[in-house]
Amino acid sequence: MLDRERVLEILRESEVLLEGHFLLTSGRHSNQYMQCAKILQYPHFAEELAVGLAEEFKDDQIDVVIGPAMGGILIAYELARQLKVKNMFAERENGKMTIRRGFQVPKGARVLVAEDVITTGGSVQEVIDIVKEQGGEIAGVAVLVDRSNGKVDFGVKLRAAFTAEVVSYEAENCPICKEGNIPLMKPGSRALPTT
Repeated sequence: MLDRERVLEILRESEVLLEGHFLLTSGRHSNQYMQCAKILQYPHFAEELAVGLAEEFKDDQIDVVIGPAMGGILIAYELARQLKVKNMFAERENGKMTIRRGFQVPKGARVLVAEDVITTGGSVQEVIDIVKEQGGEIAGVAVLVDRSNGKVDFGVKLRAAFTAEVVSYEAENCPICKEGNIPLMKPGSRALPTT
C-alpha cells in the first residue's frame, strides 16, 4: 500500500507541483499543474510508486499493462516489470489513439491501463476502447496522480498513487484569464501567443 505522506514527499522532492496559469490537455485552464514526468526522471521514485500500485493489482491476474504515449509509457513499463507481465503502449496517429508497432492485445487478455496523470480521463478511455476492440478485458486502471479527486469513473477498478482535486475551468470562464496578469502556459512550453 502507498502511504500518502510518502507519496507527498516524493511529489515535493521531485518538484512535480507547478503553480501559475496552465492550459491542460483537456482544454481547461488551471492555476496548478502536476508535471508527473518529473517523477519519472528519478527511477527509484518511479519504482517505489509502481511497487505500491502493483500491489493493488497483484491478485487481478494481469496479462498486459498498456499506457498511452507519452505520459503512460514509463509507468506502464515499470508496472509491467513489477507484475512480470507484457508491456505495450498506444499512441496517436493522425489524431486518433491507436496500437501500432506490431503490438497486439491477445484476445481475452486481462489488461491494466496505466497513465501518469488523469484529469478528465480522455486518453485512458481511448486506450480502454482500443483494448476492448482488440478483444482484451480491462482489469483496471493505475495512475500516478488522479487530479479528478476520484470523480472519473471508467467502470473498472481505479487506483492512484496520489489523489487530489486541482481546480480547473472552462477556457471561457477562467478567472485567471479575466485577471489578465498571468500568461497562459501549456506545460512543456513557454507562454502561449496571445491572439
